Amino acid sequence: MPFTQLISLDLAADDKQLGSSLRAAHRVVGALNRGKTATWLGLGSSVIPASADRPRSLKQMAAFLGDVLDPAQSHGALLLQITGVAPDAVRKAAEQALDGLPQWQIRWRLDGFRPGNRTENGRGLARNPFHFTEGYGNPATAAAVTERAAVAAGQGEPAWAIGGSYQVVRIIRLATDFWDRDTVREQERIIGRRRDGRWLDGTPSTEQPAFTADPHGTITPLDAHVRRAAPDRRHPPPLVRRGYNYHHGPDDQGLIFSCFQRDLKKGFEAVQHRLQGEAMAKYALTVGGGYFFVPPPGDSWLDALT
Repeated sequence: MPFTQLISLDLAADDKQLGSSLRAAHRVVGALNRGKTATWLGLGSSVIPASADRPRSLKQMAAFLGDVLDPAQSHGALLLQITGVAPDAVRKAAEQALDGLPQWQIRWRLDGFRPGNRTENGRGLARNPFHFTEGYGNPATAAAVTERAAVAAGQGEPAWAIGGSYQVVRIIRLATDFWDRDTVREQERIIGRRRDGRWLDGTPSTEQPAFTADPHGTITPLDAHVRRAAPDRRHPPPLVRRGYNYHHGPDDQGLIFSCFQRDLKKGFEAVQHRLQGEAMAKYALTVGGGYFFVPPPGDSWLDALT
């Protein structure tokens, strides 16, 4: 869905009411999952009781090189993400949700939108604030999405977490004025793709480029974003992305980067470490976000935690 609102919540009630507060949040989400909106919860590390079996990689998101995390825009005990077909539908659902959650207080909230939102060859695509189309790197089938994003048996995760997913949220402020001073050709070399998704070597967007045939970065620079993120296109990063743009004015606009994976270290964190030193770094500043665990469908996870 092309519009979203993310609401990070902390528990306002006594810790002894955690169980009932989580169940209330689960009920609220269930009531909002209808035609014009789709909603889910993400659990922050602080909301998992000490006595419970927690997802093994769930922790507070640390600052990576170059990040300047604002505590007022970071972390949270619970993430409520509402997506919808129109901004009014999202806002109405958000207010309805908050009315039903007096046990929780807002830590931060952010609206997002996806310009050019569409599906091509099974992939959801949209245009980011740098004028480039995103989403080509995602898998094209539901089975492949599940393979990358959903926790499976045998990973050493708690039984209640199987079928869930680690969600990473990154609020990335983008220097769009600075970016727009560059030529389109320079922008494409920084990203490593054409604006329409084609690869710099002429390979169509739906196929994989031959980076091995360009070992010195003559065609696609070695510090290009896509080459740093996934240097071996035959083995893409095991994650699924879903980004939204945000706009708070000319000096505060950017991307709500979000990705889902079964393993944080092999997914987002591996990519983030590879991106250090990329050419795009001087145009982007991560100021918030967090790590969350989206529980599997149903309510058995509530019994395990409460």
